Amino acid sequence: MTTRTRKRVLVTGGAGFLGSHLCERLVRDGHDVICADNFFTGSKENILGLLDSPFFELARHDIAFPLYVEVDEIYNFACPASPIHYQFDPVQTTKTCVHGSINMLGLAKRLHARIFQASTSEVYGDPEVHPQTEGYVGRVNPIGVRACYDEGKRCAETLFFDYWRQHRLEIKVARIFNTYGPRMHPDDGRVVSNFVVRALRGQPITLFGSGTQTRCFCYVDDMIEGCMRMMASNPGFTGPVNLGSHDEISMLELAETIKRITGSRSAIEFGPLPEDDPKRRQPDIRLAAEVLSWRPMIAFEEGLKRTISFFDRLLGTS
Repeated sequence: MTTRTRKRVLVTGGAGFLGSHLCERLVRDGHDVICADNFFTGSKENILGLLDSPFFELARHDIAFPLYVEVDEIYNFACPASPIHYQFDPVQTTKTCVHGSINMLGLAKRLHARIFQASTSEVYGDPEVHPQTEGYVGRVNPIGVRACYDEGKRCAETLFFDYWRQHRLEIKVARIFNTYGPRMHPDDGRVVSNFVVRALRGQPITLFGSGTQTRCFCYVDDMIEGCMRMMASNPGFTGPVNLGSHDEISMLELAETIKRITGSRSAIEFGPLPEDDPKRRQPDIRLAAEVLSWRPMIAFEEGLKRTISFFDRLLGTS
């Protein structure tokens, strides 16, 4: 990459699971990267390989407060994304979504920078349509225990589109569906990391309800590719666009697949469904395929093997 095309890029939440992979990819592609993170769920271990790079800078910062930097592009990934973490301090979760978006949009407006919002499939809530298209407005409980995240992300989308309409800001909004891979937090309660950790430790794997609820899982490298293609897309394309795998799998199938790959003898147990937990979730990704020429490339079991290897090393269970 030539100096002329090198960009200065801010990644909020850059020490988190997705953010760290994005920072790594941006540096590898020849950009100057500022990673902003308050380390509530992010980890310095995720970005250790970047700390010595002259093209990477780390700023300990909470985006609920203004940040003053000079950049060309902003990726807004800052927000706890697992129920355990975002329900720990729900008021702060909403502040991160809302105040954080206002601060980053204000920064982008001042700099005339393009800004990407890492939104979520949770804006659809417990959907009444299947698969979910970008035109579906969702079914969300605004006063439930998940609302701090679900409604926080919905409000963030509102802010992004109001800045686009009112200030003609260049925005990019992607709704990210379940993503998995190395650097997931082992204790964040997300289903892939939870099942893998318990299988490797030989502990019981708990399914909620009957285990028939479904998700679609996209490997992290594919997700980062989709986000970067969205950022680089035509200025007239704002999104929102769904990014995720279209291959639907039940929680029982997931547990059995992880048991088979790990060779685990973990028992499978059943518990009550959490409040407002979606029963089925599958993205319609035709828009991403059409506009971004993007679709997931890494097969689910191949991604699982890479993820299991990561946790095996992390836990020292081999």
